[in-house]
Amino acid sequence: MPVRAACRRVAVGCLFITLVAVEPAAAQESAVCEVDRLPGMISGFFQLTTAIGLLGLVVVWQADSLIELFTLRPEQREGLKRHKRTALRSTVILVILGPLYTVAGSVMNLPLAECVDLIPW
Repeated sequence: MPVRAACRRVAVGCLFITLVAVEPAAAQESAVCEVDRLPGMISGFFQLTTAIGLLGLVVVWQADSLIELFTLRPEQREGLKRHKRTALRSTVILVILGPLYTVAGSVMNLPLAECVDLIPW
């Protein structure tokens, strides 16, 4: 019984938060789009940070590959490979976030997704 009561409280709380949080957002639907140059600035900033992230991946990948040539110990090589995988994973997440927000935002009718282009290419 305590589990059902806790689930019921969480469901009621989520419903209440959804109703309260969605109403102010719906009232300010076009505030972001009406501001001069703000959507272009947000889009440009996102494209710039994505380009810097891609450039950072290339630099990290090449530097790790160069260091790997002169590394003799296997644990150091494994650490460099792990570092390259982490850099690749971070870049993939950075590149996917913009289009994912654009698609999810248009599905959920978010005002920012309608007037800002967050696709980096």
